[in-house]
Amino acid sequence: MVETQSALITNDAVVLGLLAIILGFIFKTSNSERPALKRFYKYVPALLLCYFLPSLLNTFGIVDGNKSNVYYVASRYLLPACLILLTISIDLKAIINLGPKALIMFLVGTLGIVIGGPLAILVVSAFDPSIVGGHGPDAVWRGMTTVAGSWIGGGANQASMKEMFEVGGDIFSVMITVDVIVANIWMAVLLLMAANHKKIDAATGADTSAIEDLKKRVEAYHAEHARIPTLNDYMTLLAIAFGITGLAHFCADFLGPYFGTTYEWAKEYSLNSKFFWLIVISTTIGIGLSFTKVRQIEAFGASKVASSFLYILVASIGLHMNVTAIFNNPGLFLVGAIWMLVHASIMLVVAKLIKAPLFYMAVGSQANVGGAASAPVVASAFHPSLAPVGVLLAVLGYGVGTYMAYICGLMMQAVAP
Repeated sequence: MVETQSALITNDAVVLGLLAIILGFIFKTSNSERPALKRFYKYVPALLLCYFLPSLLNTFGIVDGNKSNVYYVASRYLLPACLILLTISIDLKAIINLGPKALIMFLVGTLGIVIGGPLAILVVSAFDPSIVGGHGPDAVWRGMTTVAGSWIGGGANQASMKEMFEVGGDIFSVMITVDVIVANIWMAVLLLMAANHKKIDAATGADTSAIEDLKKRVEAYHAEHARIPTLNDYMTLLAIAFGITGLAHFCADFLGPYFGTTYEWAKEYSLNSKFFWLIVISTTIGIGLSFTKVRQIEAFGASKVASSFLYILVASIGLHMNVTAIFNNPGLFLVGAIWMLVHASIMLVVAKLIKAPLFYMAVGSQANVGGAASAPVVASAFHPSLAPVGVLLAVLGYGVGTYMAYICGLMMQAVAP
């Protein structure tokens, strides 16, 4: 792994500038008419590059992603603003018409993670028990409980597992690396699948009519109401997005500590997390405004502005990945890979059985593994109008994350060598 002290660039303004240049380069080349570039982007999704190229800055020591505050700013300021603009444009009735399969795939994804952890321990311990052994606070199974919390809910659920199972600092830091690398590799796989979703759905015989109907309704709305935006329009967008973001932060700063200190059970459902409340409040206000005339802001590009925020977030997520870290603890990465393989296999099998579209499988999985920060990214890879579906499922993940991860932790403790 590259040492953190070797980072060449430590100024976050420069880091943000580099990310902007990378995103601009990718969008410019992906929309080029040159035959070579068209062939390249036919097989490599632009969204995947928006995530992968920034990771090279961290891998080769140009930027230290762990010390940079760009991701914090993107996740705390741009993400809520993005969710607000996306959900204001939402057609909630059309999303409900998608049917129960989206929820089923999300719950199946949760189940896959719960049983995947114990199975991974059993498989690896069959040929090398030392990899998943250990005693006391640094026992591997304890560290894996934090990954379960992260993959079912998010950072708040992960922190809850660390406290509940008294996870040692050494194994926790290793498991964070396993969490980030394995989860991001899986996200890359989902993005590749999303780029070929029409072929996959056709091969599985999935019914995508409800999804296509939602896309057509959004496109029809755009066609009917679209206009050339003015400076006044953009300032209105920013006022709504960041005004509500500020309100969400104000409420979250009160609600998180209040629930954390008043109700002991609140930690089990992430109600003590400010980030949880930030996402829930932003999403709820956005959905509420989608039933009012405020929804008309989509006419001058609300979802496009939201998407620009989302891509900055994607690039900042990539900035945290070090692709060489997998060689430092190969045994634990094998455990993580088996765990994710169980999750993915169960989802693919159930999706085939109920003929669920790939979109439901991908977003249901990422709503678990990635949470609100990346589920909309995967959803928007299918179509920008589908991003709110990822948001809604990810919020559900925060609610069940700690409870299900706790069950997973008990199961892993039972089978650990």
